[in-house]
Amino acid sequence: RSNAEETMACSESVDTLLVNKDGLAAFRTFLKSEFSEENVDFWLACEDFKKTKSSSKIVAKAQKIYSDFIQDDAPKEINIDFQTKNHISQNISEPTLSCFDDAQRLIYSLMAKDSFPRFLRSEAYKELVKKQQNRNQKRWLPFL
Repeated sequence: RSNAEETMACSESVDTLLVNKDGLAAFRTFLKSEFSEENVDFWLACEDFKKTKSSSKIVAKAQKIYSDFIQDDAPKEINIDFQTKNHISQNISEPTLSCFDDAQRLIYSLMAKDSFPRFLRSEAYKELVKKQQNRNQKRWLPFL
Protein backbone atom coordinates (compact mmCIF):
# COMPACT_ATOMS: atom_id res chain seq x y z
CA ARG A 1 0.00 0.00 0.00
CA SER A 2 1.16 3.54 -0.70
CA ASN A 3 1.39 6.04 2.15
CA ALA A 4 -1.70 7.87 0.89
CA GLU A 5 -3.65 4.61 0.87
CA GLU A 6 -2.40 3.89 4.39
CA THR A 7 -3.51 7.34 5.53
CA MET A 8 -6.94 6.77 4.04
CA ALA A 9 -7.00 3.35 5.73
CA CYS A 10 -6.37 5.15 9.02
CA SER A 11 -9.77 6.71 8.65
CA GLU A 12 -11.44 3.28 8.32
CA SER A 13 -10.89 2.08 11.87
CA VAL A 14 -8.95 2.53 15.06
CA ASP A 15 -7.21 -0.80 14.32
CA THR A 16 -5.62 0.46 11.10
CA LEU A 17 -4.75 3.73 12.79
CA LEU A 18 -2.98 2.07 15.72
CA VAL A 19 -0.65 0.03 13.48
CA ASN A 20 0.25 2.92 11.16
CA LYS A 21 3.32 4.80 12.47
CA ASP A 22 2.30 8.22 11.12
CA GLY A 23 -1.36 7.67 11.95
CA LEU A 24 -0.50 6.68 15.51
CA ALA A 25 1.74 9.73 15.94
CA ALA A 26 -1.01 12.05 14.67
CA PHE A 27 -3.60 10.34 16.89
CA ARG A 28 -1.33 10.71 19.92
CA THR A 29 -0.84 14.42 19.14
CA PHE A 30 -4.61 14.80 18.92
CA LEU A 31 -5.17 12.92 22.20
CA LYS A 32 -2.53 15.11 23.88
CA SER A 33 -4.53 18.17 22.83
CA GLU A 34 -7.54 16.60 24.57
CA PHE A 35 -5.49 15.55 27.62
CA SER A 36 -6.21 11.88 27.02
CA GLU A 37 -3.02 10.43 25.48
CA GLU A 38 -2.86 8.01 28.41
CA ASN A 39 -5.52 5.97 26.60
CA VAL A 40 -3.34 5.17 23.59
CA ASP A 41 -0.28 4.78 25.83
CA PHE A 42 -2.15 2.25 27.99
CA TRP A 43 -3.46 0.37 24.93
CA LEU A 44 0.05 0.13 23.46
CA ALA A 45 1.52 -0.94 26.82
CA CYS A 46 -1.07 -3.74 26.99
CA GLU A 47 -0.27 -4.88 23.44
CA ASP A 48 3.42 -5.04 24.35
CA PHE A 49 2.63 -6.78 27.66
CA LYS A 50 0.66 -9.56 25.92
CA LYS A 51 3.79 -10.50 23.92
CA THR A 52 5.87 -11.03 27.08
CA LYS A 53 7.31 -14.54 27.35
CA SER A 54 9.31 -14.59 30.60
CA SER A 55 7.30 -14.98 33.80
CA SER A 56 9.57 -12.62 35.73
CA LYS A 57 9.06 -9.96 33.05
CA ILE A 58 5.29 -10.52 33.17
CA VAL A 59 5.28 -9.57 36.87
CA ALA A 60 7.56 -6.55 36.35
CA LYS A 61 5.66 -5.23 33.30
CA ALA A 62 2.27 -5.79 34.97
CA GLN A 63 3.43 -3.83 38.03
CA LYS A 64 4.68 -1.01 35.77
CA ILE A 65 1.37 -0.83 33.86
CA TYR A 66 -0.52 -0.93 37.13
CA SER A 67 1.52 1.87 38.71
CA ASP A 68 1.49 4.00 35.54
CA PHE A 69 -2.17 3.65 34.55
CA ILE A 70 -4.41 1.84 37.06
CA GLN A 71 -3.65 2.62 40.70
CA ASP A 72 -5.22 5.66 42.35
CA ASP A 73 -3.33 8.83 41.44
CA ALA A 74 -1.25 7.00 38.80
CA PRO A 75 0.70 9.51 36.67
CA LYS A 76 -1.26 8.49 33.54
CA GLU A 77 -4.39 7.17 35.25
CA ILE A 78 -6.96 5.86 32.77
CA ASN A 79 -10.67 6.32 33.24
CA ILE A 80 -12.15 2.87 33.94
CA ASP A 81 -15.02 1.76 36.13
CA PHE A 82 -14.51 0.81 39.77
CA GLN A 83 -15.30 -2.88 39.22
CA THR A 84 -12.65 -3.31 36.49
CA LYS A 85 -10.08 -1.35 38.48
CA ASN A 86 -10.85 -3.32 41.63
CA HIS A 87 -10.55 -6.66 39.80
CA ILE A 88 -7.10 -5.71 38.47
CA SER A 89 -6.01 -4.46 41.91
CA GLN A 90 -7.01 -7.77 43.53
CA ASN A 91 -5.11 -9.85 40.94
CA ILE A 92 -2.02 -7.72 40.29
CA SER A 93 0.10 -9.69 42.78
CA GLU A 94 -0.19 -12.73 40.47
CA PRO A 95 -0.65 -11.20 37.02
CA THR A 96 -1.49 -13.15 33.88
CA LEU A 97 -1.11 -12.03 30.27
CA SER A 98 -4.86 -11.35 30.20
CA CYS A 99 -5.07 -9.37 33.46
CA PHE A 100 -5.57 -6.04 31.66
CA ASP A 101 -7.87 -7.32 28.90
CA ASP A 102 -11.11 -5.88 30.33
CA ALA A 103 -9.54 -2.47 30.94
CA GLN A 104 -7.91 -2.54 27.49
CA ARG A 105 -11.29 -3.32 25.88
CA LEU A 106 -12.90 -0.41 27.73
CA ILE A 107 -10.17 2.01 26.66
CA TYR A 108 -10.25 0.71 23.07
CA SER A 109 -14.02 1.22 23.01
CA LEU A 110 -13.62 4.73 24.39
CA MET A 111 -11.07 5.58 21.70
CA ALA A 112 -13.12 3.96 18.91
CA LYS A 113 -16.46 5.53 19.81
CA ASP A 114 -15.35 8.85 21.26
CA SER A 115 -11.83 10.02 20.37
CA PHE A 116 -11.47 8.48 16.89
CA PRO A 117 -14.49 10.23 15.27
CA ARG A 118 -13.27 13.57 16.66
CA PHE A 119 -9.75 12.82 15.45
CA LEU A 120 -11.03 12.37 11.88
CA ARG A 121 -12.40 15.94 12.05
CA SER A 122 -9.26 17.36 13.68
CA GLU A 123 -6.37 19.45 12.43
CA ALA A 124 -4.01 16.60 13.40
CA TYR A 125 -5.73 14.30 10.89
CA LYS A 126 -5.87 16.98 8.19
CA GLU A 127 -2.12 17.55 8.68
CA LEU A 128 -1.48 13.80 8.36
CA VAL A 129 -3.42 13.65 5.08
CA LYS A 130 -1.64 16.74 3.74
CA LYS A 131 1.78 15.32 4.69
CA GLN A 132 1.02 12.05 2.88
CA GLN A 133 -0.25 13.87 -0.22
CA ASN A 134 2.92 15.97 -0.32
CA ARG A 135 5.09 12.86 0.00
CA ASN A 136 3.26 11.22 -2.89
CA GLN A 137 3.59 14.27 -5.13
CA LYS A 138 7.34 14.39 -4.49
CA ARG A 139 7.62 10.70 -5.29
CA TRP A 140 5.96 11.19 -8.68
CA LEU A 141 7.64 14.51 -9.49
CA PRO A 142 11.33 13.87 -8.85
CA PHE A 143 12.35 17.04 -10.71
CA LEU A 144 10.76 19.27 -8.02
